Amino acid sequence: MIGVRSSGFGRRWAAVALAAAFVMSAGVVAAPTTARAATGSGWLHTEGARIVTASGATHTIRAVSWFGMETSNCAPHGLWTIPLDDGLRRIAEMGFNTIRLPFSNECLAARSSTSIDPQANPGLVSLSPLQLMDTVIARAKTLGLDVILDRHRPGSDAQSELWYTGAYSEKRWIDDWKMLAARYKNEPAVVGVDLHNEPHGNACWACGDPATDWRAAATRAGNAVLAVNPKLLIIVEGVERQPGGASTWWGGGLAGAAASPVTLAVANRVVYSPHDYPASVYAQTWFGAAGYPSNLEAVWEKNWGFLVTKGIAPVLLGEFGTQLETASDKAWLQTLVGYLGKKGISFAYWSFNPNSGDTGGLVQDDWRTPQTAKLTALAPLLRPAVVPTPKPTATPKPTATPKPTATPKPTATPKPTATPKPTATPAPPTGAGITAAWTLQSAWGEGYVADIVLTAETARKSWTVSWSSPGATSIVNAWGMACTLKGTVITCTGSGWAAAPQSGQILRVGLQVAASRAPSAPSLTVSSS
Repeated sequence: MIGVRSSGFGRRWAAVALAAAFVMSAGVVAAPTTARAATGSGWLHTEGARIVTASGATHTIRAVSWFGMETSNCAPHGLWTIPLDDGLRRIAEMGFNTIRLPFSNECLAARSSTSIDPQANPGLVSLSPLQLMDTVIARAKTLGLDVILDRHRPGSDAQSELWYTGAYSEKRWIDDWKMLAARYKNEPAVVGVDLHNEPHGNACWACGDPATDWRAAATRAGNAVLAVNPKLLIIVEGVERQPGGASTWWGGGLAGAAASPVTLAVANRVVYSPHDYPASVYAQTWFGAAGYPSNLEAVWEKNWGFLVTKGIAPVLLGEFGTQLETASDKAWLQTLVGYLGKKGISFAYWSFNPNSGDTGGLVQDDWRTPQTAKLTALAPLLRPAVVPTPKPTATPKPTATPKPTATPKPTATPKPTATPKPTATPAPPTGAGITAAWTLQSAWGEGYVADIVLTAETARKSWTVSWSSPGATSIVNAWGMACTLKGTVITCTGSGWAAAPQSGQILRVGLQVAASRAPSAPSLTVSSS
């Protein structure tokens, strides 16, 4: 199927020598002497093919996605290892000015998130996902980072080809967008909303069928959002199947916008947002064509670049990324970086996270060490900034949170996902006064993250849990416990804040494992003293 890729989540100035700015010293990107202190852009709007500030200055969105709030964790991934501020600061130091923050409608209604280390992130564990979203936005703002909210999935188990499913109606989609628009109406750090991630399959552009016409649905949702906050950018992705019959990436085709643009009640708000990936993600026909990679610009112009070339509307390349391991991928990225710089196109790189199955991220599995080859390749597009040290701020008081509704899980689409629906062990084993339940939170080609929920029936001085994990090669990180791998058996012993649970106490600990595959429901051996 054209456009299939595994992450699904899961981009100008080429002449300047910015690559030299990316000198890593203790894991920090050194900024050039001409860099200025980072500040947010404020409310943005469009003029022709430009995104502009309130003063009319051209503004290029340089974003990176930090995913996780669309998964069963309902929290940005990596908070099991690094403090939130550390991740945001690293993003700002790399030269990005915006966070693209994926979420699911399911998480918006959830009461809690998972896989947050309370020692690395004190105060975040008890927050609802909406309160956590408040905090991410507030902390990003202190570092001069804007935020784009990305409705990545309806439910947290899989993406959907259309903007609604049997479990998540169009009304709920629009109502949740109206709620978020109201929640951040007075927060200029939230500059835009990406209405629905990667329409594909039956999604069509201006076909006239109310059930599948993505352009019509984007118009309805965009107008509903702007009725609440007319200052937001409305980010509209493309479709997989173009009106002329050609196929491209999920969300990647915007040829139909030439004859049938999205026209909203508030002018100068629409930003079109295709996605584009290299041959390692999916072998599109143009990767094997004669003249590759010189043929790529013609492909991009036909699918979405014409919107900028002809001055119709701004483009934000909403996702692009690569493991950067093959000659083809390296040629693709070099050509794309040059094209974006030449055209002045905004972008959002996929992803900051190292646990994106088909692209990896901008940091290694420790969530700290920069991927220098990728940053060097992206350097012509980035502007490293002098980042202020953030001062602790109180979490914004949330407005009314929608109550969770008991809805069935949506049917998974054929597209593979890097974060399968968590599968818990059938029955928590008991070990002398303590029970343990193992849950797979996310998995990708090179590893997985799992949670263990411990319930102490009586006070315990120590505890140990072990299970078989075929394909495991090393323990990358663990929180609330110390873990070892011997053969195929992982053994974890409580440590730090989770070492000695009190009677009746429930603890959630976890770990990240480097592995070729993840167990789904391993048998646990539990002991305690």
